[in-house]
Amino acid sequence: MAEDKTKETAAETTPEQKAETAAQEPEKEKKADKPEKKKSKKDKSAEKVKELEKALADEKDKRMRLAAEYDNYRKRTSNEKLGIYDDATAKAVEELLPVADSLTMAMQNMADAPEEFKKGIELVANQLKTSLEKLKVEAFCEVGDDFDPNLHNAVAKIESDDFEENKISAVYQKGYKLGDKIVRHAMVQVANCD
Repeated sequence: MAEDKTKETAAETTPEQKAETAAQEPEKEKKADKPEKKKSKKDKSAEKVKELEKALADEKDKRMRLAAEYDNYRKRTSNEKLGIYDDATAKAVEELLPVADSLTMAMQNMADAPEEFKKGIELVANQLKTSLEKLKVEAFCEVGDDFDPNLHNAVAKIESDDFEENKISAVYQKGYKLGDKIVRHAMVQVANCD
């Protein structure tokens, strides 16, 4: 009777089940033949080295980023300090410009003045000019220059055959700049503008 049950079970199994059972048996035999090997010391140390190398690379990356951030911070603060210095210098120079304007007017109108008086005014004007140059402050705007609304303040315009279009025909007040920073715009008259 046991033989009949085995035959019936064998008859009831499908060919797919038989193939699956046959495939599992050799695997079981292989597993039985080869017990699971434990990781050798060499494999463990290689894994440990890889982990340590990865940790070292991460730390190097963090340090490089920190160094770059510090360098950017140093450059930014240096530029801010220069900007503050330029702003303070521009503000101080702006307060001195009326003196420069008065000296320029005095030099233009001293035709009848005694020679000693003329020399004294010229000496003071030259000292002021030298001081402004040391501070890297430049005067700009001459008659005949091209009109630039970023640099010049046009307070008058004229039609004239003596000047080309959009040329400065008269300078009422010189402009001053500190590097690229405009301390004071020049006050001018423009010829033949639209």
